[in-house]
Amino acid sequence: MESKAVGMIGLGIMGSAMSSNLIKAGFEVVGYDVLPQRRKDHTKAGGTAVRSCREVARRSDIIVTSLPSSEALLNIAAELAGSARANQIVIETSTLPIPVKEEARKRLAARHAILLDCTLSGTGAQARAKDLVVYASGDRKACGRIAPVLDGFARAHYYVGPFGAGLRMKFIANLLVAIHNVAAAEAMVLAMKSGLDPAMVVKVIGDGAGSSRMFQMRAPMMVKGDYSDATMKVGIWQKDMTIIGDFARKIDCPTPLFSASASFYTATMAMGRQEEDTAAVCAVLEQMANSPRVRTRGQSRRR
Repeated sequence: MESKAVGMIGLGIMGSAMSSNLIKAGFEVVGYDVLPQRRKDHTKAGGTAVRSCREVARRSDIIVTSLPSSEALLNIAAELAGSARANQIVIETSTLPIPVKEEARKRLAARHAILLDCTLSGTGAQARAKDLVVYASGDRKACGRIAPVLDGFARAHYYVGPFGAGLRMKFIANLLVAIHNVAAAEAMVLAMKSGLDPAMVVKVIGDGAGSSRMFQMRAPMMVKGDYSDATMKVGIWQKDMTIIGDFARKIDCPTPLFSASASFYTATMAMGRQEEDTAAVCAVLEQMANSPRVRTRGQSRRR
């Protein structure tokens, strides 16, 4: 790789975690976020904060973007196109509709810069622990060039095909996450209402055939009934749910279990829990079971 300077645009939960690991791996991370506090936090973590996307582009051959919306990506692609250089690579990690990423790719290609669709499998907690898996897609030679950067923040990375294949792979992964998270909540509510010690359930079930990665990660949160330390906020997750549902309908693919899980996330939003972790679907199921818990100072207790 030609430079140890890597740009990072978007310093939220995922972007800040990736930046931290890249810094630990010896990269100079030139970071930008629209929120000043995130830029300050980036500097405290050992990175270099700048005030615009264009400055990131001027100082980095390879740029990573981690963005919350289609509008954000298109705006940043337009801004980067004003400063992009030939063969500059943008690693786009967000979960967004495929046509949106295609449009962003065209805007950068006009300046002979390369946008790669490199979606991530993993939560914010996994990102902090460098436990992400990257689904890289697009120009294969460019994907080879970015391998050292991916090694800096991910446990593993796979080349999955032409541009957009990364998103399709992520849709499949998130479909399973959506279902497994609700399944974990359903199991935990059944366990608690039946009188089993929930902490023991996490230990025993987590070691058996009925376990899943989502059960192992989120059932401990369900035991506490505290979802404030969000690794994936319900409000952001709703965006992913909509994208996956729209994609499945577009290609006429039935997703009955995914569709069934969607209503629980909507109900969680209706309870005002959009800033909490998606494990909060457990609270919805507890109410349905007439077995709610009342939160006290970030924790919860049985009524």
